[in-house]
Amino acid sequence: MPAALLALSTLAPAAASAQATEGSWMIRVRALSLSPANKSDAIPSLGVAADQITVSSKVFPDVDVSYFFTKNFAAELVLTYPQQHDVELGGTKIGTFKHLPPTLLAQYHFLPDGRVRPYVGAGVNLTLISDVNIAVPGVGALDLEDSSIGLAGQIGADIKLAPGKYLNLDVKKVTIGSDVLLGTTKVSAVKVDPWLVSVGLGFRF
Repeated sequence: MPAALLALSTLAPAAASAQATEGSWMIRVRALSLSPANKSDAIPSLGVAADQITVSSKVFPDVDVSYFFTKNFAAELVLTYPQQHDVELGGTKIGTFKHLPPTLLAQYHFLPDGRVRPYVGAGVNLTLISDVNIAVPGVGALDLEDSSIGLAGQIGADIKLAPGKYLNLDVKKVTIGSDVLLGTTKVSAVKVDPWLVSVGLGFRF
């Protein structure tokens, strides 16, 4: 019996250490608010001033999957489903389009063992544009480029609520732009360049 107790006492710290060690994967589920910068070129031929083409703000869910290579360094892939936005010209709705914006970021986590774990990230965004339905009365149908590649920056924090469970706060700035086409002719360029502010839960395993 003493030998068995000795063996158990030896294994107990190792088991506790294994339980305290967090896994390499983390999934976050968040509510995200997208606020576009809404910068656009003027269209002199149509009498449209600069910054008159605007894209609607929106709140939608997103999911990200992160992998921790070390305690401090991780990669994050942000995913969602195609989002539909209204397009306005001088305050008048002229149509809609959808965009799918997967984003891949490299992150540095400053306090990986703390209760509050701030991080910064940088990476690349690929925005796929589809279902464009935009028209200007008296001019005709307009189109947008099919895709946009831009940079993404990020700052955020994971706040530990329980083992493996976190409150996540996150802010991103993403560069998204598209040429506006009338037929095959570029008539303007729109810079959406949104701020993405999100809050949600993270699960580490």
